[in-house]
Amino acid sequence: MVLPAAAERIRVAIYRELAETGRLTRTEDMAAAYGVADAELDAALIELALTRHIVLRDGEVEMAHPFATRSFGFSVMGPRTLWWGGCAWDAFAIPHLVPDAPEVLVATTCPACGTPHAWTVSNESPPEGDQVAHFLVPVHDIWPDAAHACENQLIFCSERCVDTWLQQTGNERGYVLALTTLWRLARGWYAGRLDSPYERRDPGSAAAYFRQAGLSGPFWGIDD
Repeated sequence: MVLPAAAERIRVAIYRELAETGRLTRTEDMAAAYGVADAELDAALIELALTRHIVLRDGEVEMAHPFATRSFGFSVMGPRTLWWGGCAWDAFAIPHLVPDAPEVLVATTCPACGTPHAWTVSNESPPEGDQVAHFLVPVHDIWPDAAHACENQLIFCSERCVDTWLQQTGNERGYVLALTTLWRLARGWYAGRLDSPYERRDPGSAAAYFRQAGLSGPFWGIDD
């Protein structure tokens, strides 16, 4: 879906500001900062939320994937900028999207045991590590509550820690990924998001992308 011109201008401004600074102008100051009328800004933000380009919470932009404006458990440190990664997927995606940060330090803690973890993640090759990512929410259920889905895309010490966390939380097992698979998933998913125009993938092209990343099954919308 092609966005209306006004919404696309606001989308690009939001994404480029987050990419460059790791922070975002508050909604009340955006109209002046972006040179638009208040009504135009309000309409654009609603349009962007409805078309799944951003996540709003209490009128503020909470997420503009792969960037977040609050902690979701992942910090991403580049050469000059520190970002909140919205989840494991998003944190690993930032070096593939931001031209000035081809290599970043991604840090988090295991949700089950609290062990700290950090990886050097580049746009050239997957990081080393035996840790695993666990995604709780299937892709077809990510929206409308994308923040909840992202809060549950986490990295654990091992599958044993995944099982412990599932017992602690009462959640059902989702999908477990090795770090190499997580890196392949993140590598091209957000390609072009800092450019204009940009169109989100449709379900068919998304499933094809997931398959190429080495994923399978109904969790990813793939009919085996």
